[in-house]
Amino acid sequence: MIKIVAGLGENKDIIEACEIFKKKNKDAEIKLVKNDRDLVEAILDNNVDAVIRGSLPASNVMKELKAKFSDISRATYVNGDNIEFLLTPVGIDEGKTVEDKFKIAVECGKFLKKQSKNPKIAVLASGRKGDYGRSEEISKSIDESEELTKLIKEKTDFEVTNHYILIEKALKDKCNIIIAPDGIIGNIIFRTLVLVNSWPSCGAITFGITGIYIDTSRDQNIKGYLRSLKLAYKFANI
Repeated sequence: MIKIVAGLGENKDIIEACEIFKKKNKDAEIKLVKNDRDLVEAILDNNVDAVIRGSLPASNVMKELKAKFSDISRATYVNGDNIEFLLTPVGIDEGKTVEDKFKIAVECGKFLKKQSKNPKIAVLASGRKGDYGRSEEISKSIDESEELTKLIKEKTDFEVTNHYILIEKALKDKCNIIIAPDGIIGNIIFRTLVLVNSWPSCGAITFGITGIYIDTSRDQNIKGYLRSLKLAYKFANI
């Protein structure tokens, strides 16, 4: 049996998603937990094959994990019929420095390579290249995007392009890793695409831990939770 643990908070859609999933996957055993303490214990339990956050809040879970693992990062996996990419950083307290974003880029690239896919990275900034000087904040973001792009080119064999603020061009060019200027902007992009416009997301993959943890939104719907369960199940079978 594949043992999966899912968090149950105020959004009860996770319950129906689990019931639907179990009917289609007879070898899956799913346990619902109602607090972040039990969720963290499941992530650290070697007898549990995979964990998804479900509809529990994220802050305490990530706090506990970061106390046990030094280099945790997350990337939301958007995966539909005509589009597939990792969006990162997505935690509002993540991706604060160029070094942070470089580490996440490397983890995302490794993840895709394990699936025999070639990483194609788009680095984003808070403005176009020609917007440099319009404000100190915009100039700093552009400088960091160029530094990050250079670092990825020098330190990895991944394809990378600085698309500055032009996320629409990055998606049109089929980039499969989108690196936002910081976690706040990444989180807003995620909410706009997934929660407002219903782009299909499997949840955020957590890198830097020993177990499998899919960090879902507590505002996700049944279909969204089903995608997360399918991804967790897939990873558990690898």
